[in-house]
Amino acid sequence: MENEKNFSEVLQDIVSFINTGSKFIIAGHKEPDGDCIGSQLALQSAVKRLGKEAIVCSAGPFSRAELRDYAGFFTAVPPDEEKAGYKLIIVDCSGIYRTGDLKERLDGLPCAVIDHHAASIHGPSKKEAPVYVDSSLPSCTLLIKKLIESLGLSLTCEEASLLFFGLSTDTGFFRHLTDANSSVFEAAAQMVKAGANPKKIYHLTNGGKSFESRILLGNILSRAESYFDGRLLLSYETHEDFKKFNLENRDSDDLNKMLQSIKGVQATVIIRQESDENCTVSLRSVDDIDVSKIAAAFGGGGHKNASGLITKGKITNVKKDILEHFSKIFISD
Repeated sequence: MENEKNFSEVLQDIVSFINTGSKFIIAGHKEPDGDCIGSQLALQSAVKRLGKEAIVCSAGPFSRAELRDYAGFFTAVPPDEEKAGYKLIIVDCSGIYRTGDLKERLDGLPCAVIDHHAASIHGPSKKEAPVYVDSSLPSCTLLIKKLIESLGLSLTCEEASLLFFGLSTDTGFFRHLTDANSSVFEAAAQMVKAGANPKKIYHLTNGGKSFESRILLGNILSRAESYFDGRLLLSYETHEDFKKFNLENRDSDDLNKMLQSIKGVQATVIIRQESDENCTVSLRSVDDIDVSKIAAAFGGGGHKNASGLITKGKITNVKKDILEHFSKIFISD
């Protein structure tokens, strides 16, 4: 984490950025998750309570089951002739390039970045945009909570629920936290005190799965391959799977939980052939293995223990490349 003085200064830069504006576009990364959605909507609520205009924009898709009810809150970027006076706040990613199809329509607006990924430290310089980042925190919603409070506001029940939703999705409902994260539980308790309902949010994030998603999960599990004496498990979803089951039936979290529960497993990889040309890759690890470095080598990013990437190629070739990178970790041990 940045030293306390610098962190405080950056936070005040964001507060000033908001206080000196009247209209805001709040954007997040493409293929949003609960942390991104919760951060955007909670910040929108707070900015509106300050008497300002705020719209939330996303390139989508809202393919995760727990996000579908939120899709209707998001709108398109205003046309160029109506964007005068708007400021842009990008949350849960390091810059415009991660916003997908929104990039061209957002470029040129006064911009601030709020994120908890280490990649943001290498994003826009302070001269270009206020960058409020703390990569020691497990979710962007914790940064949004601090920002809302620094704006002189107390959390509403709705905002607390959105923040708890984002925090719980990015922490695997707290199972990724350790004894070093007592402050995170303190923040979660404050959200509950403000009205967030953990039981309701747990069912939101873990219920509502389709029958087809369980079939796809079984297919991918049946293809799991073991490498490096069982320390790495790798599986894949074919393009035929993708066309048959589509994005809505994916459940990466349950899949990774099952694979990581196997004795001796230190990392997991799921490769998905989403088109004839491109694959997406989900990387997960436990303890000291930093999969974000592998993701970064392919132009991806994320956290030390949870990262992803998009790359050109077929499953066979992508698997070979990924295994070469893991060999540098496991063979050198």
